[in-house]
Amino acid sequence: MTSNSQSFHCPQCGSTKLWRDGKRYSRQGEIQRWICRECGFRFSETKLNHRNKLERFETVHRQNLKTAPYLTTNRRVSVQKNWTKNSASIKLGKAALASIKNANPAAMTTKPTPQEINEKIVQYSWWLHKEGYAESTIIGRAKLLKILAKRGADLFNPESVKDVIARQNWSEGRKENAVDAYTSFLRMLGMTWNPPRYKRVQKLPFIPLEKEIDDLIAGCGRKVATFLQLLKETGMRAGEAWKLKWTDIDFQRKTIRVTPEKGSNPRIFRVSHKLLAMINSLPKKSEKIFGDYPIRGFARLFQRQRKKVAEKLQNPRLLRITFHTLRHWKATMEYHRTKDILYVMRLLGHKNIKNTLIYTQLVEFEEEEEYVSKVATTVEEACQLVEAGFEYVCDINGVKLFRKRK
Repeated sequence: MTSNSQSFHCPQCGSTKLWRDGKRYSRQGEIQRWICRECGFRFSETKLNHRNKLERFETVHRQNLKTAPYLTTNRRVSVQKNWTKNSASIKLGKAALASIKNANPAAMTTKPTPQEINEKIVQYSWWLHKEGYAESTIIGRAKLLKILAKRGADLFNPESVKDVIARQNWSEGRKENAVDAYTSFLRMLGMTWNPPRYKRVQKLPFIPLEKEIDDLIAGCGRKVATFLQLLKETGMRAGEAWKLKWTDIDFQRKTIRVTPEKGSNPRIFRVSHKLLAMINSLPKKSEKIFGDYPIRGFARLFQRQRKKVAEKLQNPRLLRITFHTLRHWKATMEYHRTKDILYVMRLLGHKNIKNTLIYTQLVEFEEEEEYVSKVATTVEEACQLVEAGFEYVCDINGVKLFRKRK
């Protein structure tokens, strides 16, 4: 700081504690910029009188979240020519500290900048992580908040968020998810609101034919086909399958051990020799079977391949098949085969039978049932049919008859 800075004061608060804040260049020449250490007000020189003192000031810019009261206390001051390095902590005024302590985001008169919103969402994601939320939940809620902010919602104003959610062409379930995400965001800020009431409409899931699933698997690449075959045979969640490690597979016993997610129970599945061969053909480049990158990229790859197969076979129903569809298909077929809802509940890993009851409703709409029949004359042939999903029917003329629903 030079002696010149001591000859005038801040036009905002009157303080003489000023810093140089760079220079401006105009047609009149070089103009020094200043920043007040007390209030953070930025201004620049515009005219000097014959005594070399400032007569008037020109306001340049003022940012609430990047001015002196909001700087970290251990920040160092840059060194330039004829300057003295200041490595001491920045001493904030009592008024600035009080304003920070009593700051209320809902009372902000100016709309926050996109950078400030992104920083707050990152802070919210870390808060969810510390609270123990699953990674998929954190990603989904942060994405919803970004969408709301991008479409004009002020995340520090609950009424603004409520208005933006109401104007979206979303399903009731997605709006309910957005309300849940913003409710937890406000809880992080220590705020509350009166959330709007949205109730998701329960719909029966789409259940494709087994032939359609097999056609889709046959038309996809090696990695995607293996992943789909795994979901078809076990009914596990896509996230559970994506996290499988090579150590979770017992090739001798033909079993796969599943680490549950979303509070489910752990399970172990006996799988076919076909699936084990498909898994064993994958490259072993990492600890996980399907790789270490996020599943979102893999899902986009599946969608592209699914679209090509649907166009090639001229079957638009294939476009409705998702990773989770195979879980519904497996549960429906198992309940249709066993009529044992408790068995299906254990298969899916549910802890509450209410989550499993939806699969009992699907069979009520099935009027005609078509089967594929196979005959086994030896024990080896019978084992192969059982592994392929066929069920034993009866003995006829010394052979065993098996069947499987189309």
